[in-house]
Amino acid sequence: MRSAVYYSLMLLLGFAWYQFGQNPLRKGYREENGRLTQGIVGPVGLLVTAVVACGLLFALLRALFRGEVSCLGRGCTMQIYTLAAHAGEYWANVFYLAWMVLGLGYAMYVTSKIWFRV
Repeated sequence: MRSAVYYSLMLLLGFAWYQFGQNPLRKGYREENGRLTQGIVGPVGLLVTAVVACGLLFALLRALFRGEVSCLGRGCTMQIYTLAAHAGEYWANVFYLAWMVLGLGYAMYVTSKIWFRV
């Protein structure tokens, strides 16, 4: 039951993040008060987001290829979940990594789409 609530909340968070990103794209070039539409992150934020997203993508690909993932919580520091021994925890952490990569990638997409409008 806890897993169902967890995945439902993650899907709800993803939908909210998608709607949050679509709002600046719908506004056009300028906002109501005449200022240029701003992206989700600025130039430095885009670089930081790209570095974090690439790190998480590396961890995700490593987890998928090796069949083991490090625990991502505070209570299980230095614990490794393998696909053979801890399948539920493994897929929960892989799902979390994938969700973070998708969320950060979407933020970079929306920002670059706003910056490079023709």
